[in-house]
Order: sequence, then structure tokens, then C-alpha cells
Amino acid sequence: TKALNTLAQKSRGVHDVGVKCAQEPEHRTGLTQCLLEKQRTAVERGKIVSSLLDMGFSDVHVNELLSIQPGTHPQQLLDIISELILLGLNPEPVCVAFKRSPQLLKLPIMQMKKRSSYLRKLGLGEGKLKRVLYCCPEIFTMRQRDIEIIVGVLKEKCLFTVKQVTEILHRCPCVLREDPGELEYKFQYAYFRMGINHVDVVKTDFLQYSMTKTKERHVFLERLGRYQTPDKKGQTLVPNPLLKDILRVSEAEFLAKTACSSAEEFEVFKKLLAREEEESEGRMADDESLEEEEEGEEREP
Repeated sequence: TKALNTLAQKSRGVHDVGVKCAQEPEHRTGLTQCLLEKQRTAVERGKIVSSLLDMGFSDVHVNELLSIQPGTHPQQLLDIISELILLGLNPEPVCVAFKRSPQLLKLPIMQMKKRSSYLRKLGLGEGKLKRVLYCCPEIFTMRQRDIEIIVGVLKEKCLFTVKQVTEILHRCPCVLREDPGELEYKFQYAYFRMGINHVDVVKTDFLQYSMTKTKERHVFLERLGRYQTPDKKGQTLVPNPLLKDILRVSEAEFLAKTACSSAEEFEVFKKLLAREEEESEGRMADDESLEEEEEGEEREP
């Protein structure tokens, strides 16, 4: 029995050695492929680094870019960055854009090229894209349809010229995030309630301010007798303050120099205005419900 056990152990030992020998070449092949892959990646990374440095990126910029999305293929990174550079962007805003919106690095290059072409048609090439990317880096990742709707509202609903639309997108890129209906209402408020023409809406960056802030300051001045809606000839009985003195200044400066009123009075007014807005919205909702009920009754046989 001992002899048989010894023989069996020897047999298994020979078998294990055979298996190990058979597996070693395969293991060596896998290791070689792994080393070659790492070497190839290192070479590609070196080429990308060299290309980025040639584009004007600093060593710090390059390290930042390569660390934003570690899994991104180096060539993908270079292709996306090259497209932004072709649009007239400098290295600094490119780095800021990727930090704020890392998903840019995952975009298919063809989608990036199509969006770049569309932005050029809107007049946002040649350096004008810098401010847009700072304020709205998702301009490359948002749906094409959403951008077209906003552009359509500005052109067709608000009747801005093509040049004015370009200027608005450049100066107030936040409009790209606006609800289309609210954007149209904001323009109508400026044009009909405040008497601000198209040129001044663009020049003063009116569309970047929230409706809440605009209404609070405008209506407050109205009730103080310091602002009037111009008549059809553009005339008023009191000289209206400049828009920059209403919206561009801090609340303290607005109260001290434009409204000539106290912070306490303004706080009370804002609460009253908010209550008025809520009541107005409630009445509108009730009216809509009543209209729907009446329409339903009319449809009944």
C-alpha cells in the first residue's frame, strides 16, 4: 500500500509539473502583451503631452487635463481639446471648461465637430466662446434641439436680429438654461412694461437678470414715482433712471442712489409684492379651471 501511495504521489507531481510547463508559455505571452500595452500607452501619452505643450498649455495645465478623467483615451482628449482650440479658445478657459464639465471629454468627436460648426454659424467662434464656456459649459453637451428653441424664441418671438442674437448668447449665455416661455416673458416685460428697446436690452445685458430681482426693483421705483412706462413716443413725465443703476448695482447702492429709500421699506415692499404675485397666480389658476369646466359643459350633449 505504501508503495502504491508513493507511486501515485510521484505521478501527480509529474502531472503538475507538466501542467505548469504547459501554462508558462501562455503566462509569458500574456505578460508580454501587458508590457507592450503599457509601453504603447506611455508612448501615446508622451505624444499627447508634447502636442498639448505645442498648443500653449503649461505643464500644470497638462497634468490637470490628464487627471480630470483618468480613464479617457489620450487621443480622445487631444481630439476634443483640438476642436476647442480651433474655435478660438485659449488654454486657460479650456481647462476651466473641463473642470466644470468633465463629461465634455466623453463626447463623440463627430458630435463635438457638429456642435462646433453650429456655434460658428451662430457667430460664437473666434474667441467669443470663452465667456459662454465659463458661464454655460454644457453648451456642448445639451441637446441641439434645446439650443435651437432658445435661438428661435430670440429671433421669432422677441424679433432680435441675427447679430443681436449672437451678442446676447455671447454676453448672457445663461439664457441657454432659461425656460423658453419665461425668456419670452422676460423680454416682453422689458419692452412693454419698462419701455426698453431691443438695442438697450442687448447693451445692458438685461436678460441675464432674474425676473424676481427685475420686478422688485422696477415696481418699487414705480410706486415711489421714480419710474414710468414710456408712452408711444417714448416719453415720460419723470426722467427714468438708467437700467445699469437699477440692476447692475448692489441692493445697498440701488436704495441709496437710485430709489433714495431705506432697506426696511424695501424689505416690506418685497414681501407685499411676493404676496400679490401669489394671489395673482392663484386667480389665474382659478380662471383656467373655470374655463376648462365651461368648455367641458359645452362639449356634453
